[in-house]
Amino acid sequence: MRYNKIRKMDIANGPGVRVSIFFQGCSFHCENCFNPETWDFDGGYAFGEEEITKILQLCEPEHIAGLSILGGEPMHPKNIENTTLLAKRFKEVYPNKTIWAWSGFLFDRDLKDKEVLQYLDVLVDGQFVEELKNPTLKWRGSSNQRVIDVKKSLKKGEIVLFCD
Repeated sequence: MRYNKIRKMDIANGPGVRVSIFFQGCSFHCENCFNPETWDFDGGYAFGEEEITKILQLCEPEHIAGLSILGGEPMHPKNIENTTLLAKRFKEVYPNKTIWAWSGFLFDRDLKDKEVLQYLDVLVDGQFVEELKNPTLKWRGSSNQRVIDVKKSLKKGEIVLFCD
């Protein structure tokens, strides 16, 4: 698996100051995607134990609210194993910090049985749709996308939207 970039301080992808990783590779190719340089599964840089360690170190300061996982597509079958590993390791070290993730795959159709959900706090799901683009939306680009409280949704057995 590969990644495109790691941001040490990100205030655009989730609440507070966060560390963000953008995984490499996406097969959706949404029209006017904000990150088309992440589409190529062979682009970017190798992702492994060294990068996990680096991310965990970057998340250590008290002012870092959590980790944001974006892409590309972190839930793609080629990426989800390492996305899960990163999320699991993060929660082992920082159980009180949050993980936000973005995916074109749908929570209740594509991801409901995936281990990664056990570690996520919030998932923004659904592909970006240019015709539904709305720059006033918080945390998402188009109105079809949902900002899901994963913990509450898993407990309740149905989608519970995140309210901040």
